[in-house]
Amino acid sequence: MAGFIARRVLLVLPSLLGLLVVTFLLIRTVPADPAVALAGDNATPEQIEAIRRQYGLDQPLLVQFGRYLAGVARLDFGASQFSGRPVAADIAQRLPATLELTFAALLIGAGLGIPLGVVAAMNHNRWPDFLLRILSVGGIAIAAFWLAIMLQLLFAMQLGWLPLRGQLSVGLAPPGGPTGFLLLDSLLHGRLDILGDALRHLVLPAVTLSVGGLATIARFTRAGVLDTLQKDFVLYERAVGFPRRRMVWIYVLRNSVVATVSQIGLLFGSLIAGAVVVEAIYDWPGIGSYTVQAILTADAKVMLAVTLLVGVIYAAVNILTDLALALIDPRIREGR
Repeated sequence: MAGFIARRVLLVLPSLLGLLVVTFLLIRTVPADPAVALAGDNATPEQIEAIRRQYGLDQPLLVQFGRYLAGVARLDFGASQFSGRPVAADIAQRLPATLELTFAALLIGAGLGIPLGVVAAMNHNRWPDFLLRILSVGGIAIAAFWLAIMLQLLFAMQLGWLPLRGQLSVGLAPPGGPTGFLLLDSLLHGRLDILGDALRHLVLPAVTLSVGGLATIARFTRAGVLDTLQKDFVLYERAVGFPRRRMVWIYVLRNSVVATVSQIGLLFGSLIAGAVVVEAIYDWPGIGSYTVQAILTADAKVMLAVTLLVGVIYAAVNILTDLALALIDPRIREGR
């Protein structure tokens, strides 16, 4: 198993380097000048040039990339051109909020998508199956920003059941703690009032972010279960009178979720990327809103660091997904 993990890690490193190179070149080819954005509209050409020299923006691209790569090797991503704070410190402060939102969305998607896919497969070509197919197509096609606005209008502004935006209500302060995750720190400090308020704020953005993933997981689970139901061992278990519900939920499902687990790993990366839109709409204090601010201010160091971070998270999740698949199906571990 250690060799299996080592091979996956070695395959990831060139991909991360390529991601960094492509992102660096794309950011540098954007017409926006970060020195102009940082100096402001009323800055003189001399002030703009001084800022360009201060941040090394007057150096050749190869030199700039070499200096940045050396900093990344030391886990030094430089300082934000907008706030002046270390980028690593800003990311460490905001990352828990994004991960909390992403894990909640993934939990909703997998927790509902897998059972719905099984139910649809067990009722193949009947009304539950047709209904799931219609809803899954709609879930994949729907735009996250439109759904977020509709949910805000209905549940926050019309019904008043859930908060409109933010992570906590005004007047409540985060408990502070070792993890940085608001829900976990609230539990560790015994602050059930903060926990309940944080959960209410989490519902709408997590549901918005989960819809596309839920639909995808349901479709993959349905297809996997339908395929497994045609296997010889299932026909044998039916012939000997094995209880249908136990057969499906224990044996059939385990042999059907290989594609679903792979898709969950892929979805995690897309959820991190999709959080940019959701966080901006719900004013969620995570990496997404931080990235939007960096784009608006042409803060190249922040954009590079966030891109690399998302790539690392995506790679780590895919390694964990491969590990889970290897545990489910030993043939994958053996390379067959």
